[in-house]
Amino acid sequence: MGAENDGSSTAAQSAQDIDANQTDVAIGDETEPGLFSRVIAAFRTPDSDEGTTDSNGSGRIQTIGLGNLRMKRVDDVVIPRAEIVSVPKSITLPELVEVFRESGMSRLPVFEDTLDTPIGMIHLKDLALRHGFNGKSPDFDLETMVRPVLFVPPSMPIGVLLAKMQTERKHMALVIDEYGGVDGLLTIEDLIEQVLGEIEDEHDVDEADLWKMEKPGIYLAQARAPLEEFEAEIGQRLSDDEMDEEIDTLGGLVFMLSGRVPARGEVVEHPSGAEFEIVDADPRRIKRLRVLVPTDASD
Repeated sequence: MGAENDGSSTAAQSAQDIDANQTDVAIGDETEPGLFSRVIAAFRTPDSDEGTTDSNGSGRIQTIGLGNLRMKRVDDVVIPRAEIVSVPKSITLPELVEVFRESGMSRLPVFEDTLDTPIGMIHLKDLALRHGFNGKSPDFDLETMVRPVLFVPPSMPIGVLLAKMQTERKHMALVIDEYGGVDGLLTIEDLIEQVLGEIEDEHDVDEADLWKMEKPGIYLAQARAPLEEFEAEIGQRLSDDEMDEEIDTLGGLVFMLSGRVPARGEVVEHPSGAEFEIVDADPRRIKRLRVLVPTDASD
């Protein structure tokens, strides 16, 4: 197999070639009625090709969603390297099944030696069809199931990437930095969410599971978790009477404390001593956060 430098150099060259030819990809090319064209069509009203504003304001939402495709770049929405769940090509079948179960992912990047030498991805469907989930298949060979992925630069507009995914039928892209290393990951679902809003599937967190206690005093929570209910859970008041009239969710509280949408990885401190670590966010909203409640906090 190729050395690590060979793998990363190939990925970097692929990303550079794509970057140089971004304008050659037609966004929303209607000659092929694929996924991207259907997304565009879903945002057109019967009476107009433009996103008009109707009585419930959906036209504005449509225009904003499609605007994201033109205005945002890959590095605005990428899943960072630290959060990528990937597997080595040498992984055993029982280990691979366990990674799929624990992560809840349906696609996993596969690498040679390190994440900087990727060889493609493994789809849960391929594994299930060929080997099932009992982890005992004697002829397991991961490389025979590896599918190709796209290698893209962080500067690529997300609309161009979505069109490229549609054209090449590759639904995962690895973002490559200038040195050939893997900087992050994007799936086609991530891009469509920029237009349609968040898409929930069978692997997403249950609507009722708004938070869970990882250990005493530490909670992993959805930003949409009702603030009043979370306060009851931890036995501590995080808002005052003035805030009560303005915010309803944990995400709203953190936004109020910081005065902006904090970036993934930031820690926002509360006057009570509680801390909010941003686990997942994009430039528009907070999605998930980790709450550290002082163990000596009182009501």
